[in-house]
Amino acid sequence: MKPNFSLRLRVFNLNCWDIPYVSKHRADRVKRLGDFLNMESFDLALLEEVWSEQDFQYLSQKLLPTYPAAHYFRSGIIGSGLCVFSKHPIQEFAQHIYTLNGYPYMIHHGDWFCGKAVGLLVLHLSGLVLNAYVTHLHAEYSRQKDIYLAHRVTQAWELAQFIHHTSKKADVVLLCGDLNLHPKDLGCRLLKEWTGLRDAYLETRDFKGAEEGCTMVPENCYVNQQELEPFPLGIRIDYVLYKAVPGFYISCKTLRTTTGHDPHSGSPLSDHEALMATLCVRHSPPQHTASPPCGPTECSPLTSVLREAWAELDLGMTHAHWWANLAGYVVGLGLLLLALLCALVAGGEFREVAILLWTPSVGLILGAGAVYLFHLKEVKALCRAQAELQHVLRRAREAQDPGPESQPSLFLGQQEGDRVEEQ
Repeated sequence: MKPNFSLRLRVFNLNCWDIPYVSKHRADRVKRLGDFLNMESFDLALLEEVWSEQDFQYLSQKLLPTYPAAHYFRSGIIGSGLCVFSKHPIQEFAQHIYTLNGYPYMIHHGDWFCGKAVGLLVLHLSGLVLNAYVTHLHAEYSRQKDIYLAHRVTQAWELAQFIHHTSKKADVVLLCGDLNLHPKDLGCRLLKEWTGLRDAYLETRDFKGAEEGCTMVPENCYVNQQELEPFPLGIRIDYVLYKAVPGFYISCKTLRTTTGHDPHSGSPLSDHEALMATLCVRHSPPQHTASPPCGPTECSPLTSVLREAWAELDLGMTHAHWWANLAGYVVGLGLLLLALLCALVAGGEFREVAILLWTPSVGLILGAGAVYLFHLKEVKALCRAQAELQHVLRRAREAQDPGPESQPSLFLGQQEGDRVEEQ
């Protein structure tokens, strides 16, 4: 690769709010989105919440002259809603479906049925290997009482791990998507600290868009104004994150967002604001500079956020255990009731009543059994994530202090370590 190598990459990201039978003016917005993408001719367009494959096929045909490569990431029952359109050939693609994604009995929220995931595509650009990721994490329905926080933290950790393990051959890593995380939320800090990804909004010197980079703003007519009451300026939950390996330098030259309306027609493209980033990649010979002395591992930002994530998952595990135990008790009571009904039918007493109660009893047992199995699976998923976090903490401690006195208990406490092993 030439020493003066440089590459400009224009990226578009949008949560499209494309939900059949639910989203307002869906067909018109999809049409205008296609027109806008064709006119702007980005290198890469990464979209979320395209939950209509028919709309994806429509966009694929409409964008074919400008974006000859496209892929739709399928998962779950409804679908992940993730898709990408690229001006450059896609060399490889893959996806990871998050282990935890809400609760199936919370039908009105619907996240569990979507199969939230992270999609990966690999591009080769002028000899440079680019790993581009697109994702959509579980929604936050209540900031005061967030029953999905442990799930979202687990998703953030799985996302970070997926990027960590699949980007080893990449020169540049790009992540776009709706993280449903505020910049200072635990999941966002965990993702950035573990992967080393940088935030385009914080890094660019040329930003134009909504105040404080918000991607859901009260000026947007599709936004639920009641949800934004605590945030007068709006919230920033959609991101463009990036990094480069040593030998390359990447920067965000410009970052633009829409501000509650389409830049051309005035009507919003979605209830979220679009992000448009211009990234510049250039060759940068590794500089051999003395590393600053490292402080205690316990005080490092990574260690701090890992410990915080471990504690949050522990709370989630306690909650999951409680529900699993409750469902187990209900199954036991249902079986006792079923045995009693069988005895009544066999004895001929209250035969009609027993037969009437038979179906509800079986339904109760099956329903409670399904809840028990789901929360048992949730416990195991949280335990697995905790074990991974604990292992990272142990390795960090060993790297800092390789002596025999190094113990994981110094990070999490001996009782906490024993608890994970028992589970």
